[in-house]
Amino acid sequence: MENRLKELREEYNLTQEELAGRVGVSRQTIISLEKGRYTPSLILAFKLAKVFSLKIEEVFIFEMKGAD
Repeated sequence: MENRLKELREEYNLTQEELAGRVGVSRQTIISLEKGRYTPSLILAFKLAKVFSLKIEEVFIFEMKGAD
């Protein structure tokens, strides 16, 4: 799953540490999310979207592979 976290975080002038604090996770979690190595829980995805006043679909890009 791709996401726009790094782009949004920079647009809002937030550090990884600040964003992590706002949603209650570690800085490492934010790093892993930004690099696409971690898929967030639904609750975390909602929290992250809320920080930016966006819908989940505006932060996370989900594409089903092989669903023709």
